Amino acid sequence: MLPLLASIPSPPQAEWSIGPFPLRAYALAILLGIVAAWWILDRRYTAKGGPKDTAMDVAFWMVPFGIVGARIYHVFSSPDAYFGPDGDPVRAFYIWEGGLGIWGAVALGAVGAWLALRRRGLRLAPFADALAPGLLVAQAVGRLGNYFNQELYGGPTTLPWGLEIDEAHLVPGYEVGTLFHPTFLYEMVWNLAMVAVLLWAERRFRLGHGRVFWLYVMLYTAGRVWIEMLRIDDAEMVLGMRLNVWTSILIFLVALVIFVVVGRRNRVRPDSLWLPGQEPVDAGADDAAHTDATGPGADEAAHTDATGPEPTDGATASDQKV
Repeated sequence: MLPLLASIPSPPQAEWSIGPFPLRAYALAILLGIVAAWWILDRRYTAKGGPKDTAMDVAFWMVPFGIVGARIYHVFSSPDAYFGPDGDPVRAFYIWEGGLGIWGAVALGAVGAWLALRRRGLRLAPFADALAPGLLVAQAVGRLGNYFNQELYGGPTTLPWGLEIDEAHLVPGYEVGTLFHPTFLYEMVWNLAMVAVLLWAERRFRLGHGRVFWLYVMLYTAGRVWIEMLRIDDAEMVLGMRLNVWTSILIFLVALVIFVVVGRRNRVRPDSLWLPGQEPVDAGADDAAHTDATGPGADEAAHTDATGPEPTDGATASDQKV
């Protein structure tokens, strides 16, 4: 047994009762994460010129789709608990017990967002860019649910921030009193740090056309690879590594390719919020003004407006003045 020099205690309970209704920490963490993501999305999207009620309208589609997708991915990637020899298929519906896969949430959530945005004549890419930082915050907050459930922790450690786990939640084969890597905390810190990196890169390189979202995917998967490799809970293994590790590596590479291709194709094209032919009368003017002010050639245009057109061949400056 490892000595308890210093450690992070686990919460004594993960569920409370309000009359006949249970209040589960996992569900509360997911809900708080969704609210945080929506608040960030709403502020960022309206700052881009999006309609003020868009974030709420799209959330009603995106969130249910995302939760269903997240659960499907979890059940697919960890099937033994539900369809194995001692599994119970009904438990696949017990979302409050934990188990939501981020890539299922992103995939089906994107479908829900796309459907809602098309109804309003809006493009998905700018919306995804506005959402990306909020996703990282939501994922950071959501990991608190794993902390309360005492699940998805890493291997044994003697580090002073080792996590205490109650006997009822110990992975078989480990002694009571063993400290474990608090992977929930590692992912929280990583995600919040990547929010700062994402916002810096967006401003520094004027990212658009969905590139903020694809950068988010790369940053998140880069952290998920090493964090996932610390975990000791049961998981599907492929070629000696956890399925989620391979998934993160593959998605990182796909996101990198899309990030580069989108950047090359849209080097000078304005990043409109609207689908072709769906722009309100004033939206086109706003997009044009934004492009004139910040897009490629803006400095040259300002210089020309201030000093007049360049003299044509055979004309002198004095001829132009006359």
